[in-house]
Amino acid sequence: MTTTTSGTALIRAAHPSEFSRVGELTVAAYVHGGHLRREDFYVQHLVRVAERADSSSVLVAEVHGQILGTATVTDFDGPFAEVSRPGELEFRMLAVAPEAQGRGVARALVRHIVQSAASRPDIRAVTLCSLKSMTAAHALYESEGFVRNPDRDFVLDIPAKRETFPFFIREV
Repeated sequence: MTTTTSGTALIRAAHPSEFSRVGELTVAAYVHGGHLRREDFYVQHLVRVAERADSSSVLVAEVHGQILGTATVTDFDGPFAEVSRPGELEFRMLAVAPEAQGRGVARALVRHIVQSAASRPDIRAVTLCSLKSMTAAHALYESEGFVRNPDRDFVLDIPAKRETFPFFIREV
């Protein structure tokens, strides 16, 4: 994915030296938003940025030299894909630093991802699933043209937990 500027946010690939910041920012956003607790197992997944970057595109949103947002983007056949199918690009772990929420950082990331997907002839849609509690994110996705499709919700069914994650799709 290329580097773009959206408003005041520069969207670009994360550098390895920034992976620690990306992990911390992601955990802070999920915990501060009340979506996870620091002791939840998934937090370990959020901080493994280098692992994601090996097979996906880890993006950052930089504002005035500070990394304030991030998202992980993957093709349908990548190891981090959960809900995408052939012809669909998927993004996950969209997060904005708590102190920067409400300033358009997430919107800049979403628009960058959609524009990048639209530039690829093999991609016809962008997909994602989200925690049910992330209602502000759901409103953002819908305002950017994503449509909720309950038939494609992601269902996590493991011995310790069963949960359904709302699915969204946007044609490009």
